[in-house]
Amino acid sequence: MIESTAFDVRQTVLSNAFFGPDEVHRLAAAMAEDSSQFRQLRDAVGELELRDEQTPASNVRLGCCLYLLGRYPQAIAALKKGDGGALAHFYLGKCYVAVEQYDFALEAFSAAKKAGYHADECTVAQAEALRLKGDAAGALALLDNLSGAIEQTAEYLYQRGAIVAALKANPEEVIALYERAVQVDPDHAGALFGLAVENDRRGNDHEARQLYERCVSRFPPHLGALLNLGVMYEDAEDYEKAVKCYQRILESYPDHRRARLYLKDAQAAGNMVVDEDTARRHDRLAQILSTPVSNFELSVRSRNCLQKMGIHTLGDLCRCSEQELLASKNFGETSLSEIKDMLASKGLRLGQLLPERRGEPVSEEEEPVEVGDQPILSKSVMELNLSVRARKCLARLGINTVGELIRKTGDDLLECKNFGVTSLNELRERLRDLGLKLRGE
Repeated sequence: MIESTAFDVRQTVLSNAFFGPDEVHRLAAAMAEDSSQFRQLRDAVGELELRDEQTPASNVRLGCCLYLLGRYPQAIAALKKGDGGALAHFYLGKCYVAVEQYDFALEAFSAAKKAGYHADECTVAQAEALRLKGDAAGALALLDNLSGAIEQTAEYLYQRGAIVAALKANPEEVIALYERAVQVDPDHAGALFGLAVENDRRGNDHEARQLYERCVSRFPPHLGALLNLGVMYEDAEDYEKAVKCYQRILESYPDHRRARLYLKDAQAAGNMVVDEDTARRHDRLAQILSTPVSNFELSVRSRNCLQKMGIHTLGDLCRCSEQELLASKNFGETSLSEIKDMLASKGLRLGQLLPERRGEPVSEEEEPVEVGDQPILSKSVMELNLSVRARKCLARLGINTVGELIRKTGDDLLECKNFGVTSLNELRERLRDLGLKLRGE
């Protein structure tokens, strides 16, 4: 894996410096490590597209970046206006594979080889195009003619595994080849997808889901992985994540019928689940609000004051302000603190339902937190044994306790600079050890 540290995405896209295969790989690695880099690439590409004059070299740069964003038709148009060099031909071939124009892809890879692109890499790419075209035997023959260092690369091992799988020759060999590919490159999208599919077929849902998630964090996004992962999220009733998978597909393939159909189904099911969850949450809140204050051990003075004010339930208390309570005879700061502590034990507060009493809409509250959860929620995030990067990001976001952390979504955290998928997965694992999850998961 190419290191993405201190790599300036915007400068790489917009400068006139040399741009070659290493720069393409580093851009892909940077986005996988830090999701904010995706937005930087997208914005930089937008600036590059708006330039009044494009040179053949800038068109190649633009085309390769559009390929990484998954915008294949636009990438093809830009690369065709390129300098006709090896890089332009190679990524033109990759784009043609993505849009299933395999004959054009084979021609482009052949041209890339003649123009000086790494010959063995071009042959492996041609093998993929042949396999996808339906000629698995021809693809295998191409790989059989290769020897040397190329045989130890992740791409070669993955393509060989995919070809053996297409030939339905030896399932165990397929898995072994994919596993070797992942050992060589733990982030190889194709090999991760292949292993995920094999686990999916064998009913290993947890392993398959993890592999799909690793796969879709790479760029350009893997169509099959996004589709399969979306279905797995739906099976787990995680419709919000499923919707995001299908939307990512439609960004690159607006006319993809299956993704569009699945998106509609996931959105409809998600709305239904949200309605049910909202109803359950409201029922639970109503039950808590109806709890008599006499159920709690209050001082005689507090009990008498509440009784005189006609306050019988926690809901009655939530419809009162601090000033109203303090205005009652013999009700002082000590009694006020006692009442506030009692409400806090149920995740409630004074004045919470004042808008309702005035006939105004009440904003939706967080789900009440039971008193038994308080020690965990007040635990400092510094006690989670996180990596330095994760700790710094949480500090930058002003998150000090576990309770503050679980009120954030994964997307909220990924907005923070230098907080990537690796840090997010680390946090999820620490929370899982406590029996907790981020909001929306």
